[in-house]
Amino acid sequence: MNQPHSEHGEQHDDHMAHPMSHEHEQPATGTPGSHAVHVMSGKAVGHHSHAGHAKSHADHTGHEQMFRTRFWVCLVLSIPVLLFSPMLQRWLGFRTPTFTGSEWVPFLFSLAIFGYGGVPFLQMAVPELRNRRPGMMTLISLAISIAFVYSLLAQLVRLGEGFFWELVTLIDVMLLGHWLEMRSIRQASGALNELAKLMPDTAERLLPDGRTEIVPTTALQTGDLVLVRPGASIPVDGEVIEGESGVNEAMITGESRPVNKGPGAKVIAGTINGDGSLRVRITATGDQTALAGIMRLVEQAQQSKSHTQVLADRAAGWLFYIALAVAALTVIGWSIAVGFNAEVLKRVVTVLVIACPHALGLAVPLVVAITTALGAKNGILVRDRLALEAAREIDVVVFDKTGTLTEGKFGVTGVAVAGGWDENQALALAAAVEGDSEHLIAQAIRRAAHDRGLTPPAVSEFVALKGRGVQASLNGKRVYVGGPRLLEMLGAHPPVDLDAFAQAAGRKAQSVVYLVADKQVVAAFAVADVVRPESKNAVRRLHAMGIEVAMLTGDSREVAQAVAAELGIDHVFAEVLPEHKVQKVADLQAQGKRVAVVGDGVNDAPALTKADVGIAIGGGTDVAIESAGLILVKSNPLDVVKVIALSRASYRKMVQNLWWAAGYNIIALPLAAGVLAPWGILLSPAIGALFMSLSTVIVAINAQLLCGERLSMALSGS
Repeated sequence: MNQPHSEHGEQHDDHMAHPMSHEHEQPATGTPGSHAVHVMSGKAVGHHSHAGHAKSHADHTGHEQMFRTRFWVCLVLSIPVLLFSPMLQRWLGFRTPTFTGSEWVPFLFSLAIFGYGGVPFLQMAVPELRNRRPGMMTLISLAISIAFVYSLLAQLVRLGEGFFWELVTLIDVMLLGHWLEMRSIRQASGALNELAKLMPDTAERLLPDGRTEIVPTTALQTGDLVLVRPGASIPVDGEVIEGESGVNEAMITGESRPVNKGPGAKVIAGTINGDGSLRVRITATGDQTALAGIMRLVEQAQQSKSHTQVLADRAAGWLFYIALAVAALTVIGWSIAVGFNAEVLKRVVTVLVIACPHALGLAVPLVVAITTALGAKNGILVRDRLALEAAREIDVVVFDKTGTLTEGKFGVTGVAVAGGWDENQALALAAAVEGDSEHLIAQAIRRAAHDRGLTPPAVSEFVALKGRGVQASLNGKRVYVGGPRLLEMLGAHPPVDLDAFAQAAGRKAQSVVYLVADKQVVAAFAVADVVRPESKNAVRRLHAMGIEVAMLTGDSREVAQAVAAELGIDHVFAEVLPEHKVQKVADLQAQGKRVAVVGDGVNDAPALTKADVGIAIGGGTDVAIESAGLILVKSNPLDVVKVIALSRASYRKMVQNLWWAAGYNIIALPLAAGVLAPWGILLSPAIGALFMSLSTVIVAINAQLLCGERLSMALSGS
């Protein structure tokens, strides 16, 4: 790569498609036997009103409050039923005062509880029956209806003792279980509401005369100038026109450290300004902002279904018919053994209650909600649940080089000087000569001088030497910066030590430019596309996870091999045209490998689509593309490690929840049917409801443990 100064590589441009204006609507999908999924299938979160949306933030708060209120009311109304229950009085050895009509107390209060706390379950069963997809609500409704009808007949026509206390405690436990379930779902999905709260209500718009006015953020338009004071939230996506400050972008990109912003830098709506004052020209508002796009993607991911969810759906449907079969066998078996009586109905009710696929319906959706929220907090956006689920099985991760493993911009990687010259002196002079040039190498030299805190001397008479470099005057003397062709033009030769430095840089596929003063070569600078500091750690951690790493680039083989050697990459595909990248992916797949491709989404779009998992990288506002299932908000290769860790952890939790939710029925259903009755072990309907609710709580707690220590360490990059 020892090329003339003007021929050094073109700037890599990550042309990310920006679909913020395209809202991908998905039909709401319910799960057989799962009220949890039925509730989640509604729009979890609309776009924030501050962004100009008319949609409301529909979450699970309404359902949660409804179940909570009905639970407490029914619990209070249950007290007289329990106190006046003859069975409980016999068991506990107490008697309540009798009065005229006291025998009607359990019936009347049970009637009120059934109408207030039980009828909602019947109403929620109607859609299941209408769609011919009976599930959890149908089972609950069948159980409480049988209990209520039998108790009603027992009271009115004296069939025997009704089981009113079992009915009311069953409804109480059901309401409590649903309240806890809605609370868990709301907390898991709350990340969307928290994102919405990031948007400020008002903004300070700059007027042409220099004054400012406070306006609602909904009134802002593209092209307006806003003033963002220290500590304030940035109200819109935009470009800094004036001012410098550190901006906290952790809530959007997961970057823990403040990001320095100056003129020309992009800022993201919802991020927090630091100590400086910024004047920002608006580039996007409302639906077009990165925050709105992130919210849409998170919401879509929470509503999308994975293979595991489909399995849970089928299991919930099967469980309904299994429950009916067990209930029928229970009736037949008990009727043959003891005759048809109230105890037989108790067994049937217990079977129907304990078989409710409540936990099964919650097992996967709750993990999905937590996973997508956890990913969004760490700069990982999920467009397709199937992609995240497939990431756990990846054998090879194929990285694009420029802008992914490298920073996509040149940097000075080494400096050598002739005798009598100091590195800082040479770098400052080279930066001065390159002051008016916009070439990538010129920018790299100026950046290196700035990073060292150097002040370039004043030069004059700048001239670009086409194909060779640049020249300027310092105190009447000519100073040049350029590549080998500049030395040919000047007839200059580098000293032995500088020539050795240039040859060593060439072997590393680095470009070399020289500083020439008075036709003497006084310094040499090695310049290369800088490898990201995170790349080596990312490759190391992927290897530790048993995953091979490949690099796919259109760069020369020498450059690719140098980067691969530095990072420890297993496979190198160099000098590959964009249209041929897809074939390299196909070749790996033909070897039986499951392949993930990490790229910028435009040049790499065919490869992203062909891959088993397509992972698009972007920065700031470029948060979604059509060809990838997963999007990394930052162009950080370590986030690929996070993706795989999150995929493995979420799948593990789904499987654990499914085993518990479906597996406990293997023991619970026979107990409910009364197989241990000869040994005096029988479950009442209320105890069955308690077991069912406990299984739901266990599933919810296990899902919350997804944010465990090991996963937190993986996501933090430690």
